Amino acid sequence: MQSEPNTDSKMFDIAPVSLWEEDYSGLKALFDEWRQAGITDLGAYLRADLSRVKSCSSRLRVLKVNRKTLSLLEADSLEELVANLGKVFRDDMLHAHVDELVQLWNGDTEFTSHTVNYTLNGKRLDIQLKGTIVPGYEAGWERVLVAIEDVTERETARRGLASSEQYARGLFHHSPVSLWVEDFSSVKRLIDEIRLKGIIDFRVFTDVHPEFVTRCMSEIRVIDVNRHTLQLFGADDIEMLLLRLGDIFRDGMNRPFREQLVDLWDGKLFQQREVVNYAIDGRELHLHMQFSVLPGHERDWSLVQVALTDITARKAAEAYLEFLGKHDVLTKLYNRSFFVDELNRLRRNGPAPISIIIIDLNGLKAANDQWGHAAGDELLRRAGEVLGKLVSAPAHAARIGGDEFAVLLPGTDEAGAEQTIEDIRRLVDLNNQYYSATNLSLSIGAATSTPGEILEDVVKRADARMYQEKHRYYGLTPLESRREAARADADV
Repeated sequence: MQSEPNTDSKMFDIAPVSLWEEDYSGLKALFDEWRQAGITDLGAYLRADLSRVKSCSSRLRVLKVNRKTLSLLEADSLEELVANLGKVFRDDMLHAHVDELVQLWNGDTEFTSHTVNYTLNGKRLDIQLKGTIVPGYEAGWERVLVAIEDVTERETARRGLASSEQYARGLFHHSPVSLWVEDFSSVKRLIDEIRLKGIIDFRVFTDVHPEFVTRCMSEIRVIDVNRHTLQLFGADDIEMLLLRLGDIFRDGMNRPFREQLVDLWDGKLFQQREVVNYAIDGRELHLHMQFSVLPGHERDWSLVQVALTDITARKAAEAYLEFLGKHDVLTKLYNRSFFVDELNRLRRNGPAPISIIIIDLNGLKAANDQWGHAAGDELLRRAGEVLGKLVSAPAHAARIGGDEFAVLLPGTDEAGAEQTIEDIRRLVDLNNQYYSATNLSLSIGAATSTPGEILEDVVKRADARMYQEKHRYYGLTPLESRREAARADADV
């Protein structure tokens, strides 16, 4: 069934980071050939002859990219980009690509790398890459989503810092990364004092004395920040920033700061982690923090540099990738993969009884035949609207087939399931008042687990009851109904 443009495809297209949808099945086939040939150490095999890396790259097929990708790589169209991939992936990136390939070879469904690409006009790009095999495609790798973050400015700035102290000072103020210079000497004294008192396990100590973490946080002295810091947090000047530090470092900051103190206790003077801060106007900022006690100040921690990279857009892209892994794009409900996982979880953890409702959309084939697939998609979306408005955690609604849906109701008896069915029918009637052109009709069956019954049998009972209702809807014999359902499935 062809889907018309929807909100999620638009989200993909306008995402603020470069997104790629690719087919890696050719690479999977090549890996299988190499395994059969006795290759065990892929990294060594590829580094021995980098032309093999190019062979791997040639097996990757780009299905689509978003606008940010075309803009980033200075391409006018997907066709132009695909025709010139040899200009994009070359030189420095081959070594980093080895690491990505080894991660996939070792069975990881996600892979990351820090590498170099080039625009079609030859401009070098430092990039942070994260890819994931879309759930449901682990066997053949036919669908892989890749997010690319352009970190060229950050990496250029870091390379330049080594040139001279004067140049470094200029980069500090003009760096595209938020930079802080801080004095942690009072924090060092507090930690040394409790160490002298015989404290050995600092983590246990901070469990018992959480106020110690708060006190350490209050003892940090900010010496300087750069211009990008003021822009990032929405401060007019450093004085305003310092007055509003309580608004910036709030809510859940104690937990990551405590981990930072634990690392310092253990002698880790360079650290990096993801944190959440807030702009002065209340915007949530996801940041990658790099903390370093500067050379020459290891004894007293009197000079510390903190670099904050805004990864809010990347986290949004990651959330989108995660959404795609668990949801059906057309209806916004959970997908079959999530349904199976949740069924397994309920089998282990309950709570019992568990009621399952199986729902089939009536008339989908007729709508497709008479008005086109857009009309069929509209009926599916409307079914998603009804179930999405009605069902909330701990219950879940999922699209588990072309025109088939399921509702999981943990801790719900037969009466509760019947009430849910009544609520579904009520919302369907209401939905039909707003969409008078085509009528939404659902065949529904429900079953409730009995002690010791496996949930797959509950699903079968609910499915059988749904088909009984579908027989009545179409006025068919069971055999005719099964044939009609088979034809509809084939059309979908």
